[in-house]
Amino acid sequence: MPLSFNQSVIEEFRSHAGKVGGPFAGGDLLLLTTTGARTGRPHTTPLGYVADGDRLLVVGSNLGAASHPAWYHNLLAHPVVGVEVGTEEFEAIAVPAEGARRDRLFEQVVRVAPGYAEYQASTDRILPVVVLERSEVPAGEGPAEVTSLADKILEVHTWLRHQLRQVSAETDAHFAARAAHRRSGEPGEPPAPGLGLQIRQRCLAFCQALEFHHTGEDGHVFPVMAGYHPHLADTFDRLREEHRTVAAIQGELAALIADIGAADPERFRTELARMSQELTAHFAYEEEQLLPVLAEVPWPPAKAPDSTP
Repeated sequence: MPLSFNQSVIEEFRSHAGKVGGPFAGGDLLLLTTTGARTGRPHTTPLGYVADGDRLLVVGSNLGAASHPAWYHNLLAHPVVGVEVGTEEFEAIAVPAEGARRDRLFEQVVRVAPGYAEYQASTDRILPVVVLERSEVPAGEGPAEVTSLADKILEVHTWLRHQLRQVSAETDAHFAARAAHRRSGEPGEPPAPGLGLQIRQRCLAFCQALEFHHTGEDGHVFPVMAGYHPHLADTFDRLREEHRTVAAIQGELAALIADIGAADPERFRTELARMSQELTAHFAYEEEQLLPVLAEVPWPPAKAPDSTP
């Protein structure tokens, strides 16, 4: 069967260091890989983009159609996405802009790529502007090099700590904005702002990564380690129990951000504080008990020898 248009663009992009011809010739193009909202499978889409400092902006134009593109629905369900620009590949957190920020960024995009204004004029829906922010741990945090399983676990813990701090900082900023709104007290002023998509996307990215990490530890890492280190049985029992405690808080946060517009900000802040307290203590205990044992386990693991005759 002939390749679809998107697939032919993807293959040309990857085989020519991000350069393609046809309608994308001479433009800034990236490949966005999202996780299917219903299927859980990866989907890669070529998209034009506009740089905004270290961030990249993409627009859910869908060529001016009445509905949002599938990739936009996917990133709302799974905010951590894969990005390819030129020969570079990296993970990013996809955060749709809202309100005045969205309008400002859309104007910025249109100055570079005026065609998006035509797409907006052809539909009643507001074209989403999505900010792709690199999902990286700040320089100087975490291990300098990952050569052991201990380094890998510390790298994951550092990323999760960083994401949780970002969610907490944005939640604090949200409450400062609410307090300023109450102090103004102007008649007829709109209601205080809700939590918003920026907090939702960051919290969802954190929760999904945390669940994946703990599921992997419970299902693979701990059982294998227990076979080699039976004296750590009580440690593994405690860590699994802490995983259950953290998962319960994670469930509360997930339920709150499922409808971010109706979420109770005070309850969200309370559950976020509980998460921070429990996870900080959990990571500290796990690192104290397990990292010395895992320092001798190489990462990535060696491939099994090929036994094919």
